[in-house]
Amino acid sequence: MRCCGVCPDSRAEPRGRLGTLQSLIAVGAVRAPLAAPAGLLLVLALAAPAPSPAAGLTEDEHRWLQAAAPVIEHAQAAQLPLDVVVQPQPTPGLPPLAMAFVAGRCKLVLSMRGNPLARAALERLDPALHGAALELMAAHELGHCHRHLQGAWAALPAGFSAPTAPASLAPALHADHARMRAAQREEGFGDLVGLAWTRHRHPGLYAPLYRWLRAERERERTPGSHHDTLPWLRLAAEATAFGATATIFDQAERLWAQGLGQAD
Repeated sequence: MRCCGVCPDSRAEPRGRLGTLQSLIAVGAVRAPLAAPAGLLLVLALAAPAPSPAAGLTEDEHRWLQAAAPVIEHAQAAQLPLDVVVQPQPTPGLPPLAMAFVAGRCKLVLSMRGNPLARAALERLDPALHGAALELMAAHELGHCHRHLQGAWAALPAGFSAPTAPASLAPALHADHARMRAAQREEGFGDLVGLAWTRHRHPGLYAPLYRWLRAERERERTPGSHHDTLPWLRLAAEATAFGATATIFDQAERLWAQGLGQAD
């Protein structure tokens, strides 16, 4: 799935709502070698953000944050250590929305300036769904935050073992293969959290957003790669698959475990 695209209609959320989130938002560059695949919602292993002089948000950044506000507020209510960082420098090729984990805190990072990826995937979606789609994307990132906070990032639950590298793969590439498959599992978990959020917040939009997400993941798919989340998406074709457990993370985790064997 390509990274986020056209911004939602500014009417999707009251324009003043972002003011309640200002204490979370910092405008400042994230210092790190930010070379990364241009896939949707990739978790970035970033260094700590460096403060910079306060700067205003662009219209696109404002709209994206307005759309993500319900997810950010959910994190606040759950007392998750979440900050929002807006990168002020040009960031071409980076995911416009991503999650970093720095010093025990989750950083929801917007990298939108000078970045053509910020206007891509949603162009293939009905504009009436843009706001809910951006909520799904933000919830996906919150799923990554949850995994980090649980100390479970890249880990498998008890009873599961990581797939072995193909026999045809050179030994020097085995570590890269293991990292790729771990990233695939985490992206699968994130997608399920995003869909669980959609089921909770926008049940009437679940079916079209599921079709959109699956179509994006199927575009230029390489089986077993970082963003090949189809083993998990197939299990979530119906919203009822998530059951009625307490949290969106619990709902996602049950389906995620079911998909682990299929991903192998």
